[in-house]
Amino acid sequence: MFLNNNFAAIESVLKSFIFVLQIILFPVATYYFIVSMFGWFKRKDDNADNYKPIKRFAMIVAAHNEEQVIGSIVRNLKSVDYPQEMYDVFVIADNCSDNTAKIATESGAQAFERFDEYKKGKGFALEWMFEKIFKMEKKYDAVCVFDADNLVSLNFLKEMNKHLCKGHQVIQGYLDSKNPLDSLISGSYSITYWMNNRLFQLARYYLGLSAAIGGTGFVVATEVLKEIGWGATCLTEDLEFTIKLILKGKKAFWAHNAIVYDEKPLTMAQSWRQRKRWMQGQADCACRYFVDLMTKAVKKRDWVAFDCALYVIYPAIMVISGFGLILNVIRFLLFTNPSELLTMDFVLSAVSLFVFTYYGLIFIVLEGKLSLKVLGYFLLFPIYSLTWLPIIIQGYIDKDKKEWVHTLHTRALDIKDMGKLGKAG
Repeated sequence: MFLNNNFAAIESVLKSFIFVLQIILFPVATYYFIVSMFGWFKRKDDNADNYKPIKRFAMIVAAHNEEQVIGSIVRNLKSVDYPQEMYDVFVIADNCSDNTAKIATESGAQAFERFDEYKKGKGFALEWMFEKIFKMEKKYDAVCVFDADNLVSLNFLKEMNKHLCKGHQVIQGYLDSKNPLDSLISGSYSITYWMNNRLFQLARYYLGLSAAIGGTGFVVATEVLKEIGWGATCLTEDLEFTIKLILKGKKAFWAHNAIVYDEKPLTMAQSWRQRKRWMQGQADCACRYFVDLMTKAVKKRDWVAFDCALYVIYPAIMVISGFGLILNVIRFLLFTNPSELLTMDFVLSAVSLFVFTYYGLIFIVLEGKLSLKVLGYFLLFPIYSLTWLPIIIQGYIDKDKKEWVHTLHTRALDIKDMGKLGKAG
């Protein structure tokens, strides 16, 4: 009897705690789902060919010991469908000890070598390069930022020229994958990006919210850089710059047809290191900017700022959600009688969980990415998703550690290997 009473008390506490978590999480989940609905259907976009190529671009590739792939990205950028005299390719050989600068120059880029033992990382390298570009005799309307392992669709500058002509000053391109079928990890990354492109980025573009700058494949008007500065030097310089834009009353736009192919990690060890770095940077940004964003959101009734504030703390919300899921599993294992498995409440919960988990599969199909291998990866995708929980926790614990961890890139492909050009799906 005493044991039964104790079990009943524990179950009651679990139910109450889970109920409180649901009250906290339900509005957030509802908000994200409603926003994602605006990405379900793609609208007809303007044809980039209808805009004269009048914008001049500085295409910047940030590289650290990237001799295996730097030649591919430079040759790719030199072959885009845009007047050659309207853009130049620059490579930052940042603290390199290999032949990155030499190969970049031989491939047709202007290479700039930078050595700094203290200010390490892409954010510092970009800030250094922007200052050099501002002082050049030749003037550029915008800078494009890429990583050394990237490839871009040949229509990339046409699409960005279109957006700049429409008055968009900061634009993020569609982030795709060079190696989605190489491993379960690279496939899981690719699935995440495909869903994010459609349900997060495109949806927010349609709603008039800010896209999130994704670290590569983005364009910034030089007048914006001169006005507000770069100043984004944390481990997630892309998120920090997005926040700076929003606090200054600006936002990033989304170019769904300007594609950037990125090399994804192959192993869990590589993935863990990279995602931990992302979470360290996001935790750092959340601690430094969340209050400012919420203050602006409340005082100015600024939905863009509110949406960004929610985004910077979303990893913490994921941890709370994961904790709630674990408690639910414990409750199910310890306290659920077999007879309860067929109740309407349990069936609806199971169906809801299944639908939520595999909701994104529809949009993988719509983006034209589905194959038997991708389907297999998607069925296992929840396992990959669960690894985010310890990574987020580690990221928050180590948020003050600023050491940059380099990800090795080896996939030296040609843009012709990427299949369709100029289309996201």
